[in-house]
Amino acid sequence: MSALTASEAAMAESTPQTATSTRDEAARLGFRLTLPAQILVLFIAVFPLLMQLYISLTDWSPLSGLNWWSAWELWNGFANYSDLASDNRFWGALWRTAVVMVVCVPAEFLLGLALATLFADDFPGKRFFYSILLMPMMVVPAVAGYMFFMLFQSGGPLNDILSTLTGTRVAIAWLSDPTLALIAVMIADIWQWTPLMFLILLAGLVGVPQDQIKAATLLGANPWQRFTTIVLPKMKTIIIIALAIRVIENFKIFDTLYIMTGGGPGVATETISVYIYKVTTQDLIWGYVAAIALAILIVLSIATVFAMKRMAAAREVRA
Repeated sequence: MSALTASEAAMAESTPQTATSTRDEAARLGFRLTLPAQILVLFIAVFPLLMQLYISLTDWSPLSGLNWWSAWELWNGFANYSDLASDNRFWGALWRTAVVMVVCVPAEFLLGLALATLFADDFPGKRFFYSILLMPMMVVPAVAGYMFFMLFQSGGPLNDILSTLTGTRVAIAWLSDPTLALIAVMIADIWQWTPLMFLILLAGLVGVPQDQIKAATLLGANPWQRFTTIVLPKMKTIIIIALAIRVIENFKIFDTLYIMTGGGPGVATETISVYIYKVTTQDLIWGYVAAIALAILIVLSIATVFAMKRMAAAREVRA
């Protein structure tokens, strides 16, 4: 009996060591198996970033007659970044991007939230209207840009509708007026991307616990009180995710805008993406473009980190 007890004790002592050794071996094996993929991902992510940083410190362009790895011969230090700080056209494009973002993202959020609240309940024809509502999101942005380009022509359908409603001939040059052209671009963006906001918010709205809403109803809370005290706090993380996605994507608006206005008239609708495209393809100042892109990457990274911190804080509060 004593021998058996000693054997069992030895086995009990060796079991944790064996389990730890097995886990370590599995971890090492997993690391070795995924190492090629990790190296590839690291190369894909880091190499372009380092190359961009390198080019941004030079005056290199395709017209310089040098290969990109010889760009050090045109080294200018931080001259591109100092030029960026004093580039009025860049700051103007950044300002217009911010205006589009400040108008479109809240409008898409409010419309998406209203539609999500409506579609959270059952009603006749819900599936049909749900499909119709999601269709704008499925349209290729370039196609959407062409659609709205035709819509906002002086002799287009919109002016015809206004002429019918007012009884007078309306021939507004929407895309030739600096202010109206920017408004037209924002209308197109809101039309196309409100369905995405609606879809994300509807997913969050459906996930709100119904028992809490029923309990609040029994306690006498009206719909607005239930929405502000139960629904919105539960959806905080989803709301932050939806807003972060649209802020980042709206910051990069290009396809629809470029098809509609090309950044014109003049530079009235020239956002940062259109500005970078023009400097890249027309001016061919690639060192300066690299500096712009790197600065924007830093700004978007800071915005993403801020959004992630807010999400983490929201989760802690909800927990």
